[in-house]
Amino acid sequence: MNWIPEYNFILASKSPRRQELLKSLGIVFQMKTKDVDENYPPELSPDQIPGYLAEKKAKAFANELNNNDLLITADTIVVLNRKVLEKPDDYDHAYKMLSALSGKMHEVITGVCLSSTKKSVVFSSLTNVQFKKLSEVEIDYYIRNYKPFDKAGAYGIQEWIGTIGISHIEGSFYNVMGLPLQKLYEEIQKF
Repeated sequence: MNWIPEYNFILASKSPRRQELLKSLGIVFQMKTKDVDENYPPELSPDQIPGYLAEKKAKAFANELNNNDLLITADTIVVLNRKVLEKPDDYDHAYKMLSALSGKMHEVITGVCLSSTKKSVVFSSLTNVQFKKLSEVEIDYYIRNYKPFDKAGAYGIQEWIGTIGISHIEGSFYNVMGLPLQKLYEEIQKF
């Protein structure tokens, strides 16, 4: 007997981390991607942004879903002092972000949208992450060797910087990687 409902699962994400995480739930899925503009209304609070963007990504596929499809879209942001840290543009931008995160607690919020031809459900998960005080050498080493330019907040928790730099988390580790697996499991069961 299998826990997985009889859907044709589609993950709409280019993120190799999300693909790896979804596989770890035992779900067989196909990949579909589209370039979706990730702008959001400025009046949204940080905790609303990931859900808004996940739903926006799902709407791009609305006319392409078949009856048994279950589309999964997601977006993850890093928030420090109510300010959203996007993906860094270059080395200097990544260095500024990691310096700002150094020695501080920040939030990582992932919004997920589950969509079928009949309905859509949006949920999000928040994890508090504490970095130790990072040295200039540690920040430089990480950026040069791991090139975190595709990651919100300029870091991946599963990489070297997470191993040596994160002293404490409250919430889902997998949420920081890009998919809150336990919550996703429950929402798929309810869907």
